[in-house]
Amino acid sequence: MLPPMTAPAPARTADRHAVALRVADKTVVADGVVTLTLAHPDGGRLPDWTPGSHVDLVLPTGDTRQYSLCGDRRDAHHHRVGVLREPAGRGGSAWVHDELAVGDLVGVGGPRNAFPLRPAQRYLFVAGGIGITPLLTMVAAAGAQGIDWQLVYGGRTRASMAFLDELARYGDRVSVLPQDEVGLLPLRDLVDGLHPDTRVYACGPPPLLDALAGCGLPPHVLRTERFVAREQGAPVRDTPFTVVLDRTGTEVVVTPGVSVLEAVRSVGVDVLSSCREGTCGTCETAVLAGEPDHRDSLLDDADRAAGDCMYVCVSRSRGDRLVLDL
Repeated sequence: MLPPMTAPAPARTADRHAVALRVADKTVVADGVVTLTLAHPDGGRLPDWTPGSHVDLVLPTGDTRQYSLCGDRRDAHHHRVGVLREPAGRGGSAWVHDELAVGDLVGVGGPRNAFPLRPAQRYLFVAGGIGITPLLTMVAAAGAQGIDWQLVYGGRTRASMAFLDELARYGDRVSVLPQDEVGLLPLRDLVDGLHPDTRVYACGPPPLLDALAGCGLPPHVLRTERFVAREQGAPVRDTPFTVVLDRTGTEVVVTPGVSVLEAVRSVGVDVLSSCREGTCGTCETAVLAGEPDHRDSLLDDADRAAGDCMYVCVSRSRGDRLVLDL
C-alpha cells in the first residue's frame, strides 16, 4: 500500500508545473467510485479547461495517474475528478480510495485535453463504466449550446454506475443500460440509425470501444478515449533510426527497445510525459519530416495519415529518419 501523503511529491514524469491542491471533498458516488473535489490551498483560481480535459494526480512515488475532469466548468475554484478502484491496477486508485483524505494536499498537473469536443450538428455519447467522466462535461456543453444529443450509458450494475442522479435531469436524452438488466449495449442498432450529421464520442473499457470501432463508422465520425492502451503489434521496423531535433540540429539514434522519449532525454531534451503508454497525450510532439509509426491509443485515422505529430513515449519511425520540433 502506498504511504499517506501530506505534501505533493515531485512529479517525476508529470507536468513540471504540477501544483499542490487540497482535497476539499471526497464522496462515494457508486460502488467502487469516489469523486475528489480539488481546490487551491489559498482559495485561488484554477486553470480554465474544456470538455474532455484531464489532470494528472501525482502519487507519493512520484508516478502519475490521469483522471478526467467531470465538474462544472463555470466553477473557477474547484476541479472534480472521478476515480474507479482498480483491483488489478498498480496501486494508484487504491491509494486514492483508502489513504487520500479531505484536507490532504496532492500534486496536480494540467489540465490537458487529448479528447476535445469538436463542433457538430448532433452528438451521440457512449459511456461504459467510469468512461462517463469525460462525457459528463460534453453533454453539459452540448446542452448549453442548444445542440441535439443523446447519451447511452452502460455498466456492470446500476449500483456501479456513477452520476446517475446528475444525469436524471436530462430525462430521455440519457439511456441507462446496466448489463445485468439488459445485456450489452446495442451498438449496432445505435450506429445503423445514426443521423449523418452526428459525431460519436465514446469512452469506456477496451471491449466496448473495440466493438464500436468495428461497427464501420467513418474515421471523422467516431472519437474515442481509452483509459487502457490499445494492444499493438510489432513495430514497423526492428532496426535503429535517427531522430533529428530541429531546434538544435542534434541527432540521436533510437535503437530497438528504447523509446523516442528516452532517446531524446538522453541528449538533454526534457519532453514532458506522464502515462508512458500513449493514452494521455502529454508528450505530443510535432513531426517536421519523416513518417511516424503511430503506436498510441489517441490519434484517429485522419490524424495518423496527416503524420504531423506523434506521441514519443510509444510511437516510432517507419523510415531511417524523423525530424521533430524539439
